[in-house]
Amino acid sequence: MNKEFFDAIDLLVKEKGIQRETLMEGIKAALLKSCEQFYGTSENIVIEEDEENRQFRIYRELEVVDHIEEGMEKMQVLPDKAALLDPSAHVGSIVREELDPQNFSRIAAQNGKSIILQKIREEERQTVSDYFEKHKDSIMTGIVSRVMRDGMVSVNLGKADAVLTKEDMIPGETFAPGDHIKVYVVAMRDQNGRGPRVHISRTKAGLVKKLFEQEVTEIKEGIVEIKAITREAGSRTKIAVYSKDENVDPIGACIGVNGTRINAIVDELAGEKIDIIKWDETPEIFISNALSPASVYAVAVENPEERKAIVVVYDNQLSLAIGMKGQNARLAAHLTGYKIDIKSLSQAEEEGLFDEGEEADEEGEDYEEGEEGYEEGYEEASEDSRDGE
Repeated sequence: MNKEFFDAIDLLVKEKGIQRETLMEGIKAALLKSCEQFYGTSENIVIEEDEENRQFRIYRELEVVDHIEEGMEKMQVLPDKAALLDPSAHVGSIVREELDPQNFSRIAAQNGKSIILQKIREEERQTVSDYFEKHKDSIMTGIVSRVMRDGMVSVNLGKADAVLTKEDMIPGETFAPGDHIKVYVVAMRDQNGRGPRVHISRTKAGLVKKLFEQEVTEIKEGIVEIKAITREAGSRTKIAVYSKDENVDPIGACIGVNGTRINAIVDELAGEKIDIIKWDETPEIFISNALSPASVYAVAVENPEERKAIVVVYDNQLSLAIGMKGQNARLAAHLTGYKIDIKSLSQAEEEGLFDEGEEADEEGEDYEEGEEGYEEGYEEASEDSRDGE
């Protein structure tokens, strides 16, 4: 246990981020194990760190007795031998005998080395786990180190490598070794005893939310707030924003001058469309805004407790409100938290949704096939598409 050994410990602490106290505990445990194998017991072994001289001192504590009991040869000592260790020793006292680790057998030393290495690996895993736990729900920039045959990508995040699965990749995007990519840290997952694994993703709504927080100064400063977000990765995202300052336009702030801010985010998401919606505490207004780019004629909250709403749009806006395969309506429902029943103006009139004598302006024709797409798409929507899940 020379100076070079302690220098190596200091290097491990610095490079691996391991707690020195934890590493020392592992080393002491290894030394105790070696003592147990070499001396037959570790019950009376004391290990102390001599920080000044940068070494460990190992002692065996022995009870001074007139007669050594059978089987206690490793625990007791006679007065004449005890006096050589401590001149003040007497029957009933405890004396210390310093041991030399160099006397340990090769097997004991090897086992001790194994314990130390295991402790280092455990501490490294814990350090990595703690690091990424702190960065959960945030964006990290990594470097693609390897592209596997099945399309999965290994990403170096500095502290550890993580695997970006096909399910967590934006549909259609490809990577090559050396590419710098931004990923969303979802969670730490245990690999059946093989240590923690970093779960990263580029499909979660949280990635888009964090990109806005990085790009939009007003969001960083807390002036503009992201109230809700929903996403179908690779296709479309809807994000609802609100300004705490009436002089700041939340949508304009997110778009940026000449679209610089929103374009940077769209580029990062491989061209994914992003609808920025103005949030409103009035459900009817919020739902109307959420169906953008369609123009809404009227919104009625049918059942506030069950969060159901009927939306009436002009006939020529029905297809736009519903969107391809029901996507626009589905995302609007997720964004607002309401199940939305969309009807054309002519349908609403036929069903008597307007009071008698009330007139409605008609602008265009009905697209029944679009409504069918909405109903089908709504049922297929996943529950975890909101709030970054």
